[in-house]
Amino acid sequence: MSHKILGIDIGGTGIKLAIVDTETGKMLTDRIRVATPKPASPEAVVDLISEWVLRLDWKGPIGCGFPSIIKNGVATTATNVDKSWIGLNINTYFSKILNTNCTVINDADAAGLAEMEFGAGKDKKGVVLLLTLGTGIGSALFIDGKLVPNTEMGHLFFKDAIAEKYTSNRTRKIEELNWVDWGNRLNEYLQHIDRLFSPEFLILGGGVSKEFKKYKKYLKTDFPIVPAQQKNAAGVIGAALAARIAIQK
Repeated sequence: MSHKILGIDIGGTGIKLAIVDTETGKMLTDRIRVATPKPASPEAVVDLISEWVLRLDWKGPIGCGFPSIIKNGVATTATNVDKSWIGLNINTYFSKILNTNCTVINDADAAGLAEMEFGAGKDKKGVVLLLTLGTGIGSALFIDGKLVPNTEMGHLFFKDAIAEKYTSNRTRKIEELNWVDWGNRLNEYLQHIDRLFSPEFLILGGGVSKEFKKYKKYLKTDFPIVPAQQKNAAGVIGAALAARIAIQK
């Protein structure tokens, strides 16, 4: 089997893709970013992907990260995309239309795979957690390097709402919180995570991870916290990795 796989990261605002060498984690093409169609229906999204598959003259396997809980290839939720995805077997749908082997995985899980294989989580054992702080909070949980899929830790009940309403990067911007106030909010949330999951290592991703030094001192936990290393490439690289893992099973 070739270790070259097309990785696609489907988001509510943008779709990113690149051909990835899944042995090294390197992107073999520039990372392409295009706007997500509005409405982001299955037909509109797969048409856009088909166009880029043709442009890249790609005929090999494809891995996709998607903003949904994915069970056996089926989307059971739809975050920031059209609700018509719910109940659709995306693996089967994409594989048929794109005429190749497609593997779909939750987008935060994809980012976690990339970090565990090629980034901050490499060779880490025990309970390792990736949190992506953005519009919401995505999560990927690993036990001795094995993914526990579809954790939704941004949706934990916290502070009379769900956690991401209190401590996401979007909330920080909307409420114009300074780094002290937001850092203390994040610390409260991480203390809650500690009580529930007792992680041994935590990786913070999302755009705000670039500013880690500005709020690091407000995070008081018993486990190490480090910023993600793969940055904006994590979703694409992890999606390709998910396809490789599925093919090898």
